[in-house]
Amino acid sequence: MPAPILIIMAIIVFAAGYVWYGRFLNRTFDIRAERKTPAHVNADGVDYVPARAPVLMGHHFSSIAGAGPIVGPIYAAVFGWIPVFLWILIGSIFLGGVHDYSSLVASIRHSGKSIGEVIEAYIGRAGKKVFLIFAWFALILVIAVFCNLVSTTFEDEAATPTASGLFIILAILFGLAVYRFKVPLGIATLFGVILLFACVALGILYPIHLDSGVWIYILLAYIFIAAVSPVWVLLQPRDFLNSFLLYAILAGGVISIFAAWPKMTLAPVTHFHTDHGPLFPLLFVTVACGAISGFHSLVASGTSSKQLNRETDARPVGYGSMLIEGLLAVIALITAITVIHQNSSGYYQAVKNLTPIVIFSNGIGQFINVIGIPKQMGTTFASLAISAFCLTTLDTATRLARFIFQEFFKQKNKESILSNRYVGTFITVVFSALLAFSGSGEKIWKIFGSANQLLAAIALLAVTVWVAELGKKFLFIAIPMIIMFFITLSALGWLIYQCVYDGSTTLSIFSILLFIVTLVLIIQAFIHFRRMKAS
Repeated sequence: MPAPILIIMAIIVFAAGYVWYGRFLNRTFDIRAERKTPAHVNADGVDYVPARAPVLMGHHFSSIAGAGPIVGPIYAAVFGWIPVFLWILIGSIFLGGVHDYSSLVASIRHSGKSIGEVIEAYIGRAGKKVFLIFAWFALILVIAVFCNLVSTTFEDEAATPTASGLFIILAILFGLAVYRFKVPLGIATLFGVILLFACVALGILYPIHLDSGVWIYILLAYIFIAAVSPVWVLLQPRDFLNSFLLYAILAGGVISIFAAWPKMTLAPVTHFHTDHGPLFPLLFVTVACGAISGFHSLVASGTSSKQLNRETDARPVGYGSMLIEGLLAVIALITAITVIHQNSSGYYQAVKNLTPIVIFSNGIGQFINVIGIPKQMGTTFASLAISAFCLTTLDTATRLARFIFQEFFKQKNKESILSNRYVGTFITVVFSALLAFSGSGEKIWKIFGSANQLLAAIALLAVTVWVAELGKKFLFIAIPMIIMFFITLSALGWLIYQCVYDGSTTLSIFSILLFIVTLVLIIQAFIHFRRMKAS
């Protein structure tokens, strides 16, 4: 089957989902442009900063995308491309998009508070504490996974770290130009995008060769600094410029795939049991961010809700970003399958040996070469784009973990040493480092996928309780919640068995803790539901 047909199908389905289902969500949540958002009510110049819709969408999309929609589908394709493709479409529209949008709306209706504080309001303080523990552990997994991905990419593609470093400097200058020197956004964007492509060229000319272990230490130092800095210094400007990288990758990927007209060479469906594990439940948690991601709820309620300028921006930022991420996942799926001409076992080994980001970057380079762009330029550009998204995810996840750490130890009208932002960030980075060096990228990815999807189920649980309290129909949220709890608890149980069997002590402990914390939170919610019905 020609790969471009999948692109056409995905675009049509996602566009229809955005128009019709997105309109249904807007009506259900009574979205109004005139209602003031927390970005204006609580403006503080550090975390609560109103952002124009394109800028915020750039931040939100860059933060949630990362390498997730690329790595997940490439790993999961070992089960065949049809189940992966179908899960991306269905998951993005009815589960992932609903999860992201509803988390964002729930947060802005609660003064920009996190999902944890929404849980406290409707399930209780104990439920909030349990959620914060789970979310912090999940974010540690996110940081560890993306540290491994970026460090491996920097080692394999030596032009990428140079380009990435220059890009960070460019983002800081862009932020100063727009926020301090009041340069018009259009002019700053034009020069920013031109210089962005110059960073790619300089990366090719001046590569940096370092071991992946060294890069992990450098990345840990970077995310500490980035996570404690005001959002306007690096987060907003870098993520806005990042969005142009992603749009270029999407446009270039779609155009070059149509030009190359490759065929889907891997079997549509392979085997239920593969070297990666069983199709159920691992397919769903392996695709992860390409269909639904709990990390998105932390971004939506942690940073995006504090920057949303108008309520009507919630649909493009929350729902639209998830659908674009689904399209990126489809492109990643096509790239991997058309580049690696192997059966399921050979495909699995190829992915393990090359890593998903290297596969995707080289695939994009090959496709773009068809339309006359040098393969090395295309490969470096794709690698820079994905690494930039990973860096965004890294420092956003660290900032969110810092928020959660401070929130957990925060005392009324009193500051403690553990609620200090520098202390919270340092402890987060140390635990992330321990996990980053604890196992292979694929092992950590499986645990990350399960924890990430469980986090989505918990966020959907919080929103379900809130909507039920409002007296509105909530099945459109409750059904995805039940599905995700069933899938992810099954996956986590299987992974606990595998980690214990393989002797992966650190990952075993993490998995068991996540499982226990989830069960405790479900029990807390069930008790609250019974009380609510009785009253």
